[in-house]
Amino acid sequence: MPVEASLCAAAELRARMDTRRTVRRFSTDPVPEQVVLDAIAVASTAPSGAHQQPWTFVLVEDPELRRRIREEAEREERISYEGRLGEEWLAALRPLGTDDVKPHLTDAPYLVVVFQQRFTLLDDGSVRKHYYVDESVGIAVGMLLTALHLAGLAALTHTPSPMKFLSEVLDRPRNEKAFAVIPVGYPAADCEVPDLVRKSLDQVLVRK
Repeated sequence: MPVEASLCAAAELRARMDTRRTVRRFSTDPVPEQVVLDAIAVASTAPSGAHQQPWTFVLVEDPELRRRIREEAEREERISYEGRLGEEWLAALRPLGTDDVKPHLTDAPYLVVVFQQRFTLLDDGSVRKHYYVDESVGIAVGMLLTALHLAGLAALTHTPSPMKFLSEVLDRPRNEKAFAVIPVGYPAADCEVPDLVRKSLDQVLVRK
């Protein structure tokens, strides 16, 4: 790529990504499925330790499944907000205005539930361990969020804790562990986001 084209592409991407915001109120309007599938395909191009690609993306559209996920998530979140998180953690969350009620899990037309594969189940019943799983899946999720934003969609990284219920509700095999629930859709017409300020480049960059 010529230098000038590279500079323009980098500046455009930086400007577009600076408009990304986490959304907690979603419209119920339908979203073209292919847009979400393409974003997941982008995420699956992420680098991974030993090229083991230790991820599974479960695309959930069924209203009943989303209702069950919300019910279980809110049960766990209620316990967390009532004391499991601890006061220091709760204090950090207060500026965001979050609580144990999670309408995004049923309002957003899609949930992408990301699972990390801790190992591969082989045909003979043995297992093959995966390496750098957290790092690999984290990179893939970052690429998914980027792809969704650049396609004009909103998303939220939701991590109810504990998340074992997701394996049960979605009938996932024993080698998979839930990593994040990502509601995907358009922002609600009256959606608001906290008035937050990102750190500047100078605050996060160290030159040597």
